[in-house]
Amino acid sequence: MEQRRSRRWLYLLLMVTVALGIGLVLEKGLERTGHASETYEELRTFSEVLTQVQKHYVDETKVKDLVQGAIRGMLSTLDPHSAYMTPDMYKEMQVETKGEFGGVGIQIGVKENRLAVISPIEGTPAHRAGIKAGDFITKVNDEPTKDLTLMDAVQKMRGPKGTKVNLTIQREGTTDPLAFSLVRDTIKIESVKFKVLDNTIGYVRLTQFQEATGRDLSRALKHFKEQKVQGTILDLRNNPGGLLTAAVDVSEQFVGNGKLIVYTKGREGKKDEWFSKTKETLEDSPMIILVNEGSASASEIVAGALQDWGRAVIVGTTSFGKGSVQTILPLGDGSGLRLTTAKYYTPKGRSIQSTGITPDIVVKLQAPTVAKAGERDGKDSEPKTAKGGATGRDSTSKPVEDSAHKNGAVPLGDAGGEISVDDDVQLQKAVELLKTWKIFKELRPAA
Repeated sequence: MEQRRSRRWLYLLLMVTVALGIGLVLEKGLERTGHASETYEELRTFSEVLTQVQKHYVDETKVKDLVQGAIRGMLSTLDPHSAYMTPDMYKEMQVETKGEFGGVGIQIGVKENRLAVISPIEGTPAHRAGIKAGDFITKVNDEPTKDLTLMDAVQKMRGPKGTKVNLTIQREGTTDPLAFSLVRDTIKIESVKFKVLDNTIGYVRLTQFQEATGRDLSRALKHFKEQKVQGTILDLRNNPGGLLTAAVDVSEQFVGNGKLIVYTKGREGKKDEWFSKTKETLEDSPMIILVNEGSASASEIVAGALQDWGRAVIVGTTSFGKGSVQTILPLGDGSGLRLTTAKYYTPKGRSIQSTGITPDIVVKLQAPTVAKAGERDGKDSEPKTAKGGATGRDSTSKPVEDSAHKNGAVPLGDAGGEISVDDDVQLQKAVELLKTWKIFKELRPAA
């Protein structure tokens, strides 16, 4: 039975090869038949290997598992962001862009050829346990991550609410690895949070770029307008990105109509451009954007666009540098292919990939004190082993009841709660700059 199934797979591979060869001849002419012949020879070798494994490998194998393994291996030779998704993984990816999924709340990427935390998602088990942007994940449940793809690593950290996952973290400045035992939870992401500081400065934080982010930001900005704020801070720190369309929706609310936001360029040099279309924009008031090493992808698109158009001053540290475009291609059996097809460029033609966005004003956070074994490192974390529960923060601040709150943009409490200017030197700098901006604007020559 298994042999007949194996033969069917081989016949399918040969039929695909023949079809590929015919397509190349019809599309490009006889001069391209050499490429088809080369592809046929390589696929024939692949089919021979598959047959030999089926016949002689010590344990019984399934053709489906072997072919999927071969696909994963092929994509792993391209770049860390190209991956094969099983039908279950493909469905889960579609759910994630809606803003709710199960797991520990970590956005991951590859940095220095290692599995790295782009940022923990605020309010999640990973964030509460003290996992930080820039941490390297060396093990998941005692399994080394060296040979894991990004998709495989994500799958291992996802799981039903209430189950546990153990992560081993290597952090800069620490000699020994840190062990975290996290309890999975349902991850619900509120992508827009806002507050008015000192009655004059509108502060809005974007935690991710989702389908509704642009709409919710619009409501927050409307609230700022009603409060007659004199400057705006857009906080993109530890925002790992999300949807390209959401990045355009956010950017256009600050730069005005008809402006180039971002363009992509693929292997053939073809450019795809995204322009702002809205006519409702925030008035041309002073604006600061905060970024750090956890700002990636869509965050970098927004920061780069507003920096190129001279609309905002960028403050913080250099962003992550995730500037490649992944296209999701559905496959016939319900699985999917995540394939890097292009790179992002800012309006002035700057590539984001591997370089990130460099701030106009560099402000680094103070390096945390590294605790010795047996000592506590701050109020909410322990050295060596940290445990993440499923309980959230207990905020005593009363939420503001307004249209933004009712429709998805969440006000930050008046008592501080999730934001403290006193403990945030980057935010302090942004507030200081906006206040100075106001002072210079009000200067008048003596009569």
